[in-house]
Amino acid sequence: MRPTLVTLAFAATAIATTAGSLSAQTFPTTPPAPMPVKAAQFPPFQEATLPNGMHLLVVENRKLPVLSVELAFPAGSVYDAANKAGTADAVAALLTKGAGKRTAEEFAAAIEGVGGSINAGAGPDFLTVSANFLSADAPFAMGLVADAVMRPVFADKEVELVRTQTLSALQLEQSQPASIASRFFAKGLYGQHPYGRRATPATVKAITRADLVAFQTSRLRPGGALLVLAGNISLAKAKELASSAFAGWKGAAPAPLVFTMTPARTTTEILLVHRAGSVQSNILAGNLTWGPGDARAYGAAVANQVLGSGSNSRLFLILREQKGWTYGAYSSFSRVKGIGYFQSSAEVRTEVTDSSLAEMLAQSKRIGTEAIPAKEYDDAKSAVVGHFPLEVETAAQVASQVARARQLGLPNDYVQTYRQKLAAVTSAQATAAAAAGIKRDASYIVVVGDGAKIYDKLKAIAPVKIVNVDGEPMKPEDLIVKASSLDIDLASLAAQSDSFTVLFQGREIGAQVSKLEKVAGGWKWTENTAIPMAGVQQNTTLTFTDALEMQEVHQAGSQGGQQAKVDISYAGGRAKGKATTPSQAGPKTIDVDTEMPKGSIDDNAMQPLMSAMRWRAGAKLPVSILQSGKGSIAVMTLTVTGEEKVKVPAGEFDTWKVEGTGGETPITFWVTKGMPAKVLKIVPGGAPISVERVR
Repeated sequence: MRPTLVTLAFAATAIATTAGSLSAQTFPTTPPAPMPVKAAQFPPFQEATLPNGMHLLVVENRKLPVLSVELAFPAGSVYDAANKAGTADAVAALLTKGAGKRTAEEFAAAIEGVGGSINAGAGPDFLTVSANFLSADAPFAMGLVADAVMRPVFADKEVELVRTQTLSALQLEQSQPASIASRFFAKGLYGQHPYGRRATPATVKAITRADLVAFQTSRLRPGGALLVLAGNISLAKAKELASSAFAGWKGAAPAPLVFTMTPARTTTEILLVHRAGSVQSNILAGNLTWGPGDARAYGAAVANQVLGSGSNSRLFLILREQKGWTYGAYSSFSRVKGIGYFQSSAEVRTEVTDSSLAEMLAQSKRIGTEAIPAKEYDDAKSAVVGHFPLEVETAAQVASQVARARQLGLPNDYVQTYRQKLAAVTSAQATAAAAAGIKRDASYIVVVGDGAKIYDKLKAIAPVKIVNVDGEPMKPEDLIVKASSLDIDLASLAAQSDSFTVLFQGREIGAQVSKLEKVAGGWKWTENTAIPMAGVQQNTTLTFTDALEMQEVHQAGSQGGQQAKVDISYAGGRAKGKATTPSQAGPKTIDVDTEMPKGSIDDNAMQPLMSAMRWRAGAKLPVSILQSGKGSIAVMTLTVTGEEKVKVPAGEFDTWKVEGTGGETPITFWVTKGMPAKVLKIVPGGAPISVERVR
C-alpha cells in the first residue's frame, strides 16, 4: 500500500519529536563501577595418593568429552651433572621418540591415530609430560604416557639425532644477540648455582646413552611425581585409569639435592659482550628476587604491568613511542622453585645504547619510589586481573595451572583465589613490592653489542667488564680491530673452478658455481648462486691484488622478492660505496665508508682464500672481515675442531672440520687436507641447509 501524504506527515512529526527528546536526554559520562571480582570457577579439586607414591589431582569438568594430563617430576636441568648440562632436555626430547614396543614413528602414529597429542619438556626444576585426547580414548592414551616415562627406548639413532639437533640449535644461538645475552645474564645472576648453567657443545657431546638412562631411572619415579587430570573424568575413574596404566611401577621419591647459595649483589655492574659490527645492542638488566610463595608476588605482578608487561606499559611507551629508540622494551618477574628474578629488556640502536639503559634503570627505580597515579594503577590492575580467566579456559590450561602451582609448593587454593588476591592489592603494596623486587642500585646488566662504539658511554653508568661472545675476557684496547696478517700461503693460491649443490634436509634445491682466475696484478673471484625454492639469486664479482689488498666487490641479486646490491671500492685504507640488503621492512640501503685495518678482507673473499690458509690440528685463525652488506668490521675466528672423513657428491675425502664464529652467523666448513685445500662442504649454523662440492 502506498503511504498517503497524511501518513508521511505524521511519520515526520514523530521522528522530529523523538529526535528532540533524544537530544534532551542526559547520557552517562563515566563507565559503571566494575563488578566484584569472583574466584575462578573451578570444580573442586579432588586428590589421592596411589599405592606407588604418585600424587593424583583431578579437576572434573564434564562440559566436553576431553581429558588433559600433566605428569610432572622433579627432574629439571638443575639435576644435570655440571659437565653434562643438557641431559634433562635430552631425556624429555627422547621420551616420545620410541617407548615400550613402539619406534618413534609408531609412537607418533599411535597418538595421532586417536586424535591426541603427547609432548614432553624440561624446565629448570621439573620435567613434564603433557597429553590431550578424547576421554573415550583415555585408557589407550594413558598407556602411551606410561610407556613414555616408564619404558623409553633411547634408541641410538634417536639419541644421535637429538644430539645433532641440539648442537645445531646451540650454534645458531651463538649468532643471536638475545640468546647470547640470556646465557650471560643467567650466569651473572646465579653464579655457580645450577640455575646459571646452560648447555654447551662440550657438555652435549659428553652425554652418553647410559647418562640418559641413568637420569630417567633415578629422577622419573612415581614417588614425588604429580599427575593432574583435568576434564571429563571422576576421581574414582582417574584412580582406576592411573593404577592400570602405571601398574608395576615402583620407586621412592629421589633424594633432594642441596645447591650452592646464589650470589648476593650490592652494586650495579655491567657485562659488555663485544660483538663487533652489531648495529644494535641487546640489553638485559635485573636482579634476584624471592621464593615462589612470597606474598609480594601479587603486588609485583601489578607493578610490573605498569612498568613493562606490554605495549601500554611505561618502558614500551617511553623507549619506543616517545623516544623511538627500540621496537619494544619489556620487564617481567620469573618464578622458579628456588629464588626467582626480575629482568627488563630491550633491543636498541647502537648509538642510543647508553641512553636506553639509563632510562630503563630510571624507570625501574621510579616504580618502587613514586606512588603510581590512580588511573594508571587502576588500568594496570584491571588488565592483569581481567587476563587470568583467559589462562584457564581449557582443560589443558587448567591442568597446567594447577600442576604448576603444586610443583612450586603454593597453597591448595592458589589458582582459585589468584584473581581475588590480585584485586585486593593496593597501590601502596604494589609500590612496596616493586621497591623490594627491583634493585636499581644492585642490578646485573648484560649488553651485547659493538663494544668499540658503546664502551666509553656505558662506563659512565656503572663499572663495565668486557668479554667476547665466548666469554673470554677482553681489555678496552682489544675492542679496536688492529692490523693483522692472514695466516696464508700465497704460493698455494691457484686458479680454480668449483661447482656445488645446495641441499635442504638432503634434497637438492639449488646450485652454486664459482671461479678464481689470475688477472693482471691480482685475482678475480666470481660466484653465482641460485636457490629458486627460496627465491635466492646472487651474482658476485670480487677483485684483489697479489698482496691480498681488496679492490672492488660488486654483488647483485634478490632474496625473497627483495633486491640486493653491493658496490664497494677499496682504496687508501677505506671501503666506500653502497649496500642494499633485504629486511622485514623492505630493502634497506646504507652508505659504506669504513676504515679497513691492515690485513682485512671482504667477507666474500673468505671462501677462495680458504684454499691457501695453513690448516692444522687445533689451528685458530682470526680473520678481520668487512661485512659488506652492513659496512662494518668484524673478526671471524676459524677454528679447526677435528678431523673427519666426509662424503660429498664429488667423492669421499679426509678433511679438517673448521668452525667459523664472530660473523653474522656461525658456520662450519670442511676442507681437504693438503695444499691447496678445497672447500668440500659448508653448513650455516642452525639451518638444515648444506652446500656440498660436486666437482
